[in-house]
Amino acid sequence: MRHRPTSSEAVARRRGNTVLPLLRLLLGIIVLGPFGGLPAVASDHIDGPRSMGDPAADLNDLYAFQSPERADHTVLIADVFPFAGDSAFFSDAVSYIIAMRRVHVAGSGNEARFQAAKEELKFTCKFEPLEASTSGGKPRQRGACTLPGGRTLPLVVGDARGAATPDGAFRIFAGLRSDPFFSGWGPPLRNAIPKAIPNALQDNNVLSIVIELDTTKVLEPRKGSLFGVIAETTPGSAGGGFTSDVPRIDRVGRPEVTNLHMFVDGEIDLRDLWNQEDPFAVDPKRLPLYRDRLLLSLDLWDRRDGKVDWTEAGRRALVNVLLDDFLLIDVTKPTTDDSHREIEHSTLEGKKYATGGGRTLDANIMNIFISYEINRGRGPMLHGGAKGATQPGGKAFPYVQPPNVTPIEITRAVDLAAGSKEVWKVIGRFDGLMDWHPMVVRLETIGRGIGQLRKSFMTDGSEVVERLEELDDARRLMRYTMVSGLPASDYTGVIQVRDKGAGCTVEWRVSYRLKGAGTPFIGATVNTIISRGLEGLKTRFGALQ
Repeated sequence: MRHRPTSSEAVARRRGNTVLPLLRLLLGIIVLGPFGGLPAVASDHIDGPRSMGDPAADLNDLYAFQSPERADHTVLIADVFPFAGDSAFFSDAVSYIIAMRRVHVAGSGNEARFQAAKEELKFTCKFEPLEASTSGGKPRQRGACTLPGGRTLPLVVGDARGAATPDGAFRIFAGLRSDPFFSGWGPPLRNAIPKAIPNALQDNNVLSIVIELDTTKVLEPRKGSLFGVIAETTPGSAGGGFTSDVPRIDRVGRPEVTNLHMFVDGEIDLRDLWNQEDPFAVDPKRLPLYRDRLLLSLDLWDRRDGKVDWTEAGRRALVNVLLDDFLLIDVTKPTTDDSHREIEHSTLEGKKYATGGGRTLDANIMNIFISYEINRGRGPMLHGGAKGATQPGGKAFPYVQPPNVTPIEITRAVDLAAGSKEVWKVIGRFDGLMDWHPMVVRLETIGRGIGQLRKSFMTDGSEVVERLEELDDARRLMRYTMVSGLPASDYTGVIQVRDKGAGCTVEWRVSYRLKGAGTPFIGATVNTIISRGLEGLKTRFGALQ
């Protein structure tokens, strides 16, 4: 049987007549490869068409680090659901898995290689359908995680205390949290070093699964302390009576490999195919395909600073390491914000590694990735514009911080050659949007004055309904709220016209919070609506010189 739609897929389909047409137009500005640019969101967020089809199964990131609260414990965190809204929940048709295998260094230098054992420690979390609240509040979701050895640990989604086994060997949390990933890099000019920008994921939330385990009891490091860690989402239901024709929906090991290597502008997108592979044993028949893609991508990254820092042999060695796509951590050594990929890099340089590797919540993995791929770490560290996530990692369980509630704000302005009085006659009418906005083809209104509703029929076939909240002719200000049409809550727009010299300035401000399933495109959607509207005004009135 084929993978049946999850609740999030069903939501996306129901939105098809209103939101998705506009979002399809924006897809091209989100996904850019290492040849043409850098993904606006990067990491493993929206890492291929299959995972984008079901955001609740889309793995964003994987973390593995020594607990800052208890040094004798190891923490594993998998995040799913990019740009999760305030009512996002885990899918009841997906299995969420974090797995570990013992690894040994099988070669160094240009023969660098990490060999994973067959034995696997697996954590499988499944979640039940939502339970309606008896008090009219937010629904509740329960789940359970099957631990290595077969024990099952029940949990309640969103309970910050988590659930623990009586012996204290395991503690698990699942729920909506602030997205700990941050990227300070934006799309560059073709073949140039990416440009520094603020955090591209500011104020975003994700669903997190946090597993804390007793390092000695569970991992028995005396048998070998180096581990490979992966996370994957697979089709499956809480009841277990469901199969699929695909082995997995998404997976992640080392961050960035899928989006920044398997996607190259102008080449076939290999991300879906790559995500189907067993991360501990990639199909040998497809290895040449992935190897060629990695060699091409690494060559493009290497040349971004105008120099070639990688030898052919060195590049091939790095490719062999990346083909074993698991996050490396030595559980007997300390993990720091700077230790990410130190194990791989030291081994490639023919040296013994000195740290626990892994990946902490505050590790600037984009700086590490870009610097190493571009100059092999022998040049200066390249720094993006963001120095941290919206909320830094916590020092106590569950380590990922509570979800962000600050509204996202977008402000744009245009200077026009006409006076404010003339411009306000056009845009100061709530029912006059189609007179100047190029994306509105038809308008319907209900009522008059404050509280009036307008339905805008957009050029892409979507429909947006808004309500007038304030209209001040003296201040030339209009305030409205969104009723329907975008997956956002507390959506407020303000348009104001002010005198400026011989002309005027029109400022358009929008604030909102993600709602429900959310969408990676909501920011781009709002930006497009505002920008196209202001461009329409510039076309009509001319730009102030």
